[in-house]
Amino acid sequence: MPSFWKAGLLALVLGEASAATATPREAPFYLGADMSFANEMQDCGAAFKDKGKPVDPIELLRRRGGNLVRVRIWNNPTRTHYSNLADVARTIRRAKAAGLQVLLDFHYSDDWADGDKQYPPAAWAGLPTAAQAQALHDYTRHVLDTLGSEGLLPELVQVGNEINHELLGGTKKDIDWARNAQLINAGLRAVREAAAIAHRPIRAMLHIAQPENAEPWFAAAASARVTDYDVIGLSYYRKWSTEPMSGLAQTISRLKVRYKKDVVLVETAYPYTVSPAPGVHHLLGPDSLDPGYPATPAGQAAYMIDVTQRVIDAGGAGVVYWAPDWIPAACTKGSTTPSNWSNAAWFGSDNSWNALPVLDFLDHPYRRTSQTR
Repeated sequence: MPSFWKAGLLALVLGEASAATATPREAPFYLGADMSFANEMQDCGAAFKDKGKPVDPIELLRRRGGNLVRVRIWNNPTRTHYSNLADVARTIRRAKAAGLQVLLDFHYSDDWADGDKQYPPAAWAGLPTAAQAQALHDYTRHVLDTLGSEGLLPELVQVGNEINHELLGGTKKDIDWARNAQLINAGLRAVREAAAIAHRPIRAMLHIAQPENAEPWFAAAASARVTDYDVIGLSYYRKWSTEPMSGLAQTISRLKVRYKKDVVLVETAYPYTVSPAPGVHHLLGPDSLDPGYPATPAGQAAYMIDVTQRVIDAGGAGVVYWAPDWIPAACTKGSTTPSNWSNAAWFGSDNSWNALPVLDFLDHPYRRTSQTR
C-alpha cells in the first residue's frame, strides 16, 4: 500500500498535523483510471505487460495504489459489441474483484457524447422533452437496478459525460436551461431512487470539459435549480484548454468553496511520445504538450504527479486518467481500427507494451504544499 494511503490521507485532511493525529476524511481521495477499453482490448489480443510479464491492467491499477475504475455506458451501441450494459457489468465485476470502487459514466447516447456533442440515443431522438426526461430516468433506473441485483452497484454515477452543451441536444450551442434542468434532474432523481432501493449510497457527479467552462456552467445550473448532486467532475487536457495547470487548480478551489461539493479531475492524460506511428493519427500530438513536460515516459510521469499534487493543493478530491488501456490490438470481432490514444497509454509501444513510469503517480508520496509551478 502506498505511503500516501498509509498516512491516512494526512496531506489532504490536516495538512500540517502529524501522522499520529491525522484522521481520514469520509470520502477517499480518488486515484484511478477509465478502463472502458479493457475488455475489448484483451478480447482482441492486446498484451499488457509489467516488467515483461502479462498483467491485468485493472489489477495493476489496484496494485500500484489506485482505488477507482471509471467505465462508460452507451444506450444502444451499434458499431461495437462493447460499452453496453453487459460489457459494463463485466468491467464492474473485474473492478470489484480487485477491490476497487466504480464510477459509472452515462453518456446518454448510442455513441460518444462529449464537450462537442450530446446526440440523444436513436430511440429518444424524436421525443418531446418530458418524454425524453422520463426515458432518461427510466433507463438510468433500469441500469442501476440491474447492476444492483447482481451485486455490482457503482459507488459513483455520472449523469452525463462532458455535458457542456445541452443534454441530448446534439451540437446546439445555446442551452435551454428549462429543458436541460428537466433532463439532468431526471437522471439525478433516478440515482437517488436506485440508491434508496438498494440501501447503498451512490454519489452523483456532473461533469464538464475543461476548467474554463465549469464556473459559468455550474452557475447557470444552480440558477436553473440543478443542485442535487455530490461531486463536480472536470476534464483537463492541455490541448483543448485555455488554462495552464495553475488555472485548473484555481478553478477547483473556487468551485469547492462556492458549491460545497467535492471536485474531481475525472479525465486527464498526457503522451509519452508524439513520434508518428504508421497508419495512426494520435489525438494527443505536439499541440497537446505543456512546455514544462516533454513527451517522454519520464515527462508523462512528471506531468501526472504534478497535476495530481495541484489537485490536492486546491482541495480537490481525486484524479482519474483516461483510457490508459487503449493500445493496439488485432481484434477478433471485425474492428481493425488502431488506437489513436496509444501514445498516452500506460503501456509503451517502444518496450513491447510494458508498463511505463506514469504509474508512479498512483503511489507517489503526495503532501500538501504551498509551492507553485
